Amino acid sequence: MTAREEVLAYALSFADVYTERPFRDQNWQLVRIKGSKKTFLWIYDRGGYLNLNVKVAPEWRDFWRNTYPAVVAGYHQNKMHWNTIILDGTIPTQDIKRMIAESYDLIADSPTKRIYEAVKKIPKGCVATYGMIAALAGDPNMARAVGNALHKNPDPANIPCYRVVNAKGELSGSFAFGGEAAQEKLLQADGIEVINGRVDLEKYQWKFK
Repeated sequence: MTAREEVLAYALSFADVYTERPFRDQNWQLVRIKGSKKTFLWIYDRGGYLNLNVKVAPEWRDFWRNTYPAVVAGYHQNKMHWNTIILDGTIPTQDIKRMIAESYDLIADSPTKRIYEAVKKIPKGCVATYGMIAALAGDPNMARAVGNALHKNPDPANIPCYRVVNAKGELSGSFAFGGEAAQEKLLQADGIEVINGRVDLEKYQWKFK
């Protein structure tokens, strides 16, 4: 991914977004979220390459900068919260898209972000159901969205999706991170007893306030 058209096509695939060139310098193109008008992607040519400014979570900021020399502190923006991606051909398209998607989630405060934040709160030694996480994320009716989000978990080390079970206390039959037995082993390491693929919710369900 090195062309402006390709970047724009991907950025505009997100919900409720639009693009504009609000500055006198038409080189700068912004992709914003409708309603709030907040910008999650800045596109501009600089130094012979297309550059992208994206919002980044603190825990990922240095990871991306250390992984790719072409990811640097945000140009003309808060360097604690923004990265600049220099599209010089050295960064895989999938990672460019991931950084853009993360920026969108941060700026939009998307349901996926709220789901991940809710899951992070589940204490060790406890489990939560998909419905509980949906309610904590602001919509009790999006239990299925919780499952989809957790199976795309970008940071399993910090988002303990293995602590989420169904309404009967049953584990996932196709656990996304490490194979079918991984969820049971992780729960057991937390001190949670698993019997025949099920957790006793009366004993281990998180009693959040």
